[in-house]
Amino acid sequence: MDNTFFAYRDGGLHASEVALDRLAEEIGTPFYCYSGDALEHGYRSFAAALAGLPATICYALKANSNQAVIKTFADLGAGADVVSEGELRRAMAAGVPTEKIVFAGVGKTAAEMIAGLDAGILQFNVESLAELELLSQVASQRGTTAPVAVRVNPDVDAGTLDKITTGRADSKFGIDAGAARDYLRTVKSMPGIRFEGLAVHIGSQLTDIAPYRTAFQRLIALYHELRAAGLPLRRVDLGGGIGISYKHDLQAQFAETEERMQTYAAMVHGLVDGLDADLVFEPGRLLVGNAGLLVTRVLYVKDSDTRRFVIVDAAMNDLIRPSLYDAWHEILPVKAAPEGTALQPVDVVGPVCESTDTFAKQRPLPPLAKGDLLVFSSAGAYSFVMASTYNSRPLPPEVLVRGGRFAVVRERMNYDTMIGQDRLPDWLSDGAAQPTDQASPARALRHAAPAQPIRSAG
Repeated sequence: MDNTFFAYRDGGLHASEVALDRLAEEIGTPFYCYSGDALEHGYRSFAAALAGLPATICYALKANSNQAVIKTFADLGAGADVVSEGELRRAMAAGVPTEKIVFAGVGKTAAEMIAGLDAGILQFNVESLAELELLSQVASQRGTTAPVAVRVNPDVDAGTLDKITTGRADSKFGIDAGAARDYLRTVKSMPGIRFEGLAVHIGSQLTDIAPYRTAFQRLIALYHELRAAGLPLRRVDLGGGIGISYKHDLQAQFAETEERMQTYAAMVHGLVDGLDADLVFEPGRLLVGNAGLLVTRVLYVKDSDTRRFVIVDAAMNDLIRPSLYDAWHEILPVKAAPEGTALQPVDVVGPVCESTDTFAKQRPLPPLAKGDLLVFSSAGAYSFVMASTYNSRPLPPEVLVRGGRFAVVRERMNYDTMIGQDRLPDWLSDGAAQPTDQASPARALRHAAPAQPIRSAG
């Protein structure tokens, strides 16, 4: 598949038909940019690969919870996979039908259970017997019944980074398969609980299909066993976690990711053939990861005896994945380098006062100078959603592009908003300085919110 979502045209990198240098001039840097065209393509491709299956696709909000992103998928027919009351509220506010919402997570509170029950969600993915007992109590007290899928831990190593593996026996996620089998065969029913299915999720960023096959085979075997024992199960939740391509050029990222998705779907078709169950899928990164960029500007280029540092205005508070996971993001200039330009290794770093505020070490890049624009690709998932205001740096804006139009779908946080969240106790001086945003013209531009929500790039 040719990538037309992020491509160089007339010497400059574009998101769909919108030039990124123009967005940077108008909005300031750093900022996140998502392609609505890429979001739609990703969802439609996944849905088409699952055609013929009784499947509900529930977008995993934890990957990117911007309302415009959720609404894009909701309008295409997606449900939602949520892990908190906040995500539940976001999904509902974006128009996701509540009967297509799955509430997962290992630490649901009673209040969150009540919110899910009152909303009438599709199912709670229960991850411990203690949680099941609390949900039974809460539902019974409210005179209702909670639809439940028991999340089984199949003890399968996904072969990914330890920090994003969730299906091993030493993981906090899910109920041991043997314990789940014994419990459900013995109990079969609980007050306020309607057992409707089994669920599994073994991790994130899986690029090998083999662990999926093993986990799904174990889950399906358990499903058959419990059905034979008399449990009225009718749903199998196969989770998400399909990996995307990070270490490739913009063209190859989309092509390789789609090929992996097609291989996954073919495997699922084969395993569930003849299975009497509705299916739930919870893709997140697969749909949004390659659909986003972080755009930043070079502040300084600094040479030492052994290194060249490119200091940019984005920082680990804006994109923490490299610092947290040693994650790789391709780094590209917005202005295309002339063909044959020699590359030189540089360290790309941010301004935060931490040594870990480093995006790449000894990355080969064309010559760069103050004011040049760079992008970090594959920044649509687990990027802005994990951002913070560390070092009192305001959160960056998010922009959604569709064809030749763009909209700021989250404004840049200003200093008044950030400082105004704090409250002084009554024993401190009444004369304490109040928040002010008396920025220089350049900083004012950087933190200004666009006056119009939707514009044409033409």
